[in-house]
Amino acid sequence: QVQLVESGGGLVQAGGSLRLSCAASQRSLSSYTMGWFRQAPGKEREFVGGINYRAGGTDYGDFVKGRFTISRDNAKNTVYLQLNSLKPEDTAVYYCAARGGLLLRRSPSDYVYWGQGTQVTVSS
Repeated sequence: QVQLVESGGGLVQAGGSLRLSCAASQRSLSSYTMGWFRQAPGKEREFVGGINYRAGGTDYGDFVKGRFTISRDNAKNTVYLQLNSLKPEDTAVYYCAARGGLLLRRSPSDYVYWGQGTQVTVSS
């Protein structure tokens, strides 16, 4: 069992930045691939990016276009999502998720463990 807790969301103006954190308790993330997703009201959950926790390989959703960066801190058992150049359309609840194995996947159904989400609101 992996418990994930996101933090770092908030209200920011367009063009601003936020750093989201996803901390895992009870178990090391070294055996998991981590993903970040987001869901806006009335929309499906969308893949933002993922990181192979052991090897460090990353993948990003097509809309990211270099604005977001995923990183990790092994010592803290934490994954980060740096959000830069934020736009109002980035407003959503952001979730982190974990799946066993080393393959990066973009579908929410491929992830087993989920955090509770953190709200990101970007004002124009």
